[in-house]
Amino acid sequence: MRREGIEVADTKTSAVDVVTEADRAVEALIRSRITALRPDDAILGEEGDDRPGTSGVRWVVDPIDGTVNYLYGLPDCAVSIAAEVDGEVVAGAVVAIPTGVEYAAALGNGATRDGRPIAVRPSPPLAERLVLTGFGYQREVREHQAGCVASLLPEVRDIRRMGSCALDLCHVADGSGDAYVEAGPQPWDWSAGGLVLREAGGRFELLDGTFTLGTHAVRNVVVGTPADGWDSFVEALGRAGFLA
Repeated sequence: MRREGIEVADTKTSAVDVVTEADRAVEALIRSRITALRPDDAILGEEGDDRPGTSGVRWVVDPIDGTVNYLYGLPDCAVSIAAEVDGEVVAGAVVAIPTGVEYAAALGNGATRDGRPIAVRPSPPLAERLVLTGFGYQREVREHQAGCVASLLPEVRDIRRMGSCALDLCHVADGSGDAYVEAGPQPWDWSAGGLVLREAGGRFELLDGTFTLGTHAVRNVVVGTPADGWDSFVEALGRAGFLA
């Protein structure tokens, strides 16, 4: 565990789904700066209450995506901020915390990494694709996700679980991954990274999943690939049990 002033402040969906004081401090700072500049905008943040607005603009904030990585000093953690206008994501940025690498996109204007344009790589055959994924923090959800991943693994080159949905989508956008899938992420996890992927020439969608935990259905399956690899990857996800 990191010791430089990083402490677990709380837990969320389970004892291993942690919140640090840094999560709360970063979100408070982002909220205060948005509010100072744009007091009529709405804000949806992972760690704070939703704030309604009247302008038609909503900011979607994940102060630290990959909190457990941050807690342990691992590199895949980022600040993710997106802006929606009337429900459509129009701008987003994902900044890796340890390195400061910045992915950014604006609707219709392409995507960049540290200011340089990026693009997805052409999709190889399914068996040669490197797939990125993630897992939730509730036991039953993890069991479902693990079963789906186990079924998918023999069909692809390999699978990586690095711990940040936002960065994983950006990795597909810059060609350092071939696809991403995860059941259950929230809008603050994928809003900015999803736009970066789309603007880099990829396809990003929320598909219907298959898993129900009690009365709670894990419906949103986050999927992203280069556009030319979409159909074959989604077919593989269906066979693996990810999709309804």
